[in-house]
Amino acid sequence: MRFLASASLFLASLIANPTSAQQARAGERADLVVVDKSERTLWVYQGGKAIRTYRGLQFGDAPQGHKRFQGDEKTPEGRYTLDYANPQSSYYLSLHVSYPNAQDRAYARARGRSAGGDIFIHGQPNALSFDDRVEGDWTDGCIALSNREIAELWSLVPDGTPIDIRP
Repeated sequence: MRFLASASLFLASLIANPTSAQQARAGERADLVVVDKSERTLWVYQGGKAIRTYRGLQFGDAPQGHKRFQGDEKTPEGRYTLDYANPQSSYYLSLHVSYPNAQDRAYARARGRSAGGDIFIHGQPNALSFDDRVEGDWTDGCIALSNREIAELWSLVPDGTPIDIRP
């Protein structure tokens, strides 16, 4: 059902913004997403083959290192799941990353802290026009793309897709 809604959102963005990133081709579905923080690159894989690449990712204000605690403004590293999509985000579309996992929670709890949460791959703030982009690293630990890129990614990634986030 999400794909019907996401296809409608994506098509609406194409109509409103005809120079949008290339459309998802029929039958394309991600079975793995890989993010390399040091290269600021995200790859979408299907059947072991990269079908999309996005460069120039934006992270939190402290992008180096693995997220350990709420408020540290780091992006998690490791294997997680893109477990649901949020079309009602404060940012243009968002895909939830399943951080924190049991190890993340245990690490933070052992230090009397919260691991945090609410980590997403998302577009730019809704207050901006569709083509505007915040400069630099500005999220609280999320991964930000342009609105055109997240619209395309949204159409490719089903709920439950694994994501590897590398240092």
